[in-house]
Amino acid sequence: MKVRKYLQDVMTLKRVLIVGAGKGGTALLKLLHETDRMQVVAVTDISPHAEGLGLAREKGIHTGDDWLEWIHNNIDIVIEATGREDVFQAIVAERPAKTVIIPGDVAYITAELLEEKEDLVGKLKHQTQNQNLILNTIHDGMIVIDASGKISFVNDSAERILGKPKSGMFNQGIKRFIPASRLPEVLVNKRKEVNQKLELDNGKKVITTRIPMINDQDEIIGAYAVFKDITEVVDLAEEITDLKEVKTMLEAIIQSSDEAISVVDEKGNGLMINPAYTRITGLKESEVIGQPATVDISEGESMHMKVLQTRRPVRGTRMKVGPAKKDVLVNVAPVIVDGKLKGSVGVLHDVSEIHALTNELKRARQIIRNLEAKYTFRDIIGHTEEMTLALEQARVGAKTPATVLLRGESGTGKELFAHAIHNESDRRHNKFIRVNCAAIAESLLESELFGYEEGAFYGAKRGGKKGFFEEANHGSIFLDEIGELTLPMQAKLLRVLQENEIVRVGGTKPVSIDVRVITATNINLEKAIMTRVFREDLYYRLNRLPIYISPLRERKADIDALGDHLIQKLNEDYGRKVKRIAPQALEALKQYDWPGNVRELENIIGRAMIYMETTEDTIHLEHIPPLSLGLNEFAHNEHEPFTWRGDSLQQAVEDYERELIADAFKAHRFNKTKTAKALGISVRNFYYKLEKYQLDKSNLQDFS
Repeated sequence: MKVRKYLQDVMTLKRVLIVGAGKGGTALLKLLHETDRMQVVAVTDISPHAEGLGLAREKGIHTGDDWLEWIHNNIDIVIEATGREDVFQAIVAERPAKTVIIPGDVAYITAELLEEKEDLVGKLKHQTQNQNLILNTIHDGMIVIDASGKISFVNDSAERILGKPKSGMFNQGIKRFIPASRLPEVLVNKRKEVNQKLELDNGKKVITTRIPMINDQDEIIGAYAVFKDITEVVDLAEEITDLKEVKTMLEAIIQSSDEAISVVDEKGNGLMINPAYTRITGLKESEVIGQPATVDISEGESMHMKVLQTRRPVRGTRMKVGPAKKDVLVNVAPVIVDGKLKGSVGVLHDVSEIHALTNELKRARQIIRNLEAKYTFRDIIGHTEEMTLALEQARVGAKTPATVLLRGESGTGKELFAHAIHNESDRRHNKFIRVNCAAIAESLLESELFGYEEGAFYGAKRGGKKGFFEEANHGSIFLDEIGELTLPMQAKLLRVLQENEIVRVGGTKPVSIDVRVITATNINLEKAIMTRVFREDLYYRLNRLPIYISPLRERKADIDALGDHLIQKLNEDYGRKVKRIAPQALEALKQYDWPGNVRELENIIGRAMIYMETTEDTIHLEHIPPLSLGLNEFAHNEHEPFTWRGDSLQQAVEDYERELIADAFKAHRFNKTKTAKALGISVRNFYYKLEKYQLDKSNLQDFS
């Protein structure tokens, strides 16, 4: 029963908040949800599409985008799994005093330790089963009753001594089988009765000890009696034999365990170690048994001595042991018998295995980074003259070290070209780093691109950090949305391209780099130069090898091949077996101008496949959702003539864009930030368009 109480103490439920539902947070959620020692109260992430949020909702766990809503909700542990230092510092500043914060890297180590602890719990359960076996093999009889006085356990010896089958005793009152039993009185007064004489109704005389079972809240949960039959001397000899068997069994369990175990007596002198302990520490029995508990410690405080002083268990303490100063984690618990301290038991975990796994993980991540350029020219579909020309230019660019500028509308496949150029070049075995210049905050962009030195700013990592350019050394870096860079960042990028070296934020020493630069933009850089939002000298540096990727509306002949390619790709994603697009549906797709280009085409085909019946293998016109130019009208009025105002496509697009921006600006009460966010463009790009179309609050109010 003491073992059971110890397990209850160990498994006290902890309330956990996970901040960050990406890859790491999802892995931790899966692990913690399977353990019964921790309750994941909530999972938060600023991205509503984070993988871990969906998993948490499936498991009935609260989710959200703001950890502040949960930090004061009796949270015991906060696991910061975003990897962002600013988030970690914010949680540290906001947490209640009792709340423990575990950084992401520590969380991974802790998760692995939890797995090891789960193994220990499993072994303890196995040991409990062995103890039940022992209790049924010992010579003493044992009966356990619950708080209501009903029998919950009877061992074989008790059945033999009482002379009654134990199968009929469970859930029955103790007085029915032992009328003179005082176990009900022990439940009331909560005091044990030691070595009391009792005569059973079958004439046998026994010596019994009755002990109440009390939990941590000082509540009585039952009582048990252990009794010895003193009417037969032969039973005493059998008892001695049983005790020897028990001792032999316990020693065998300890010696065969893969966990390093050491046992000391109440004075802190070594009593027992197992082979696993010798393997980890390098110390033999002769060097430990009878010696002080400090004999194995090379760095740190003896946890055995601490436990003997405090009578409280210690878990997860890190120290170095043995002549080799092996790095270990130590769990130590006191051994208390009848309220008396008899010694302590320690379990050691070799942390070097965790280090080895961490290094393997780093190597795996490195390999993944090296394989990030996953597309080749075979993945670019197109046989029209425009696409053939772009592919020929890209293949030439792959064989030269010149800077490549990919130009084209959003969704035309500029990133695929960047991947293919890297994979076709002599740098294909080195890193390919992708950077979206518009997706990184301006205040962080310089440190992300060029790295920073230790102490460069508040929250800077110890030892500094490499930037994207250093990470891409001897490889390629793809700078998407290059037109969104501010003028100061353009000047710094120009220096990198000219000098082939970078200077970290907060540093003074140049770092030489050898990086192939591929850039992309969907804006008109020539107009940006005229409006002074893009540097002309940087433009000439980037424009050494310009490649124009034509929009889908200018190469509609490729829709047939693109459709087949996308169907095969989406079949793998959705687990479908669609084979083709019907001629009428294909013709309808060719009538649309595809402002979203290939990305929009993939979206439309994907939506059509989702709503198809699983038995259908052909995409028909009715499967295709309505497009902005009206595929439904095409289906019913395909022979009606179209009208054209005579404007050029560029003029029509600009007229529509000016009207859309004006309406949005007025709808948001001329707030530039809110308007830009609603339109899905950057504030810098919004200012450019206001100047381009000569829109401001005064003329829009007059116009309205």
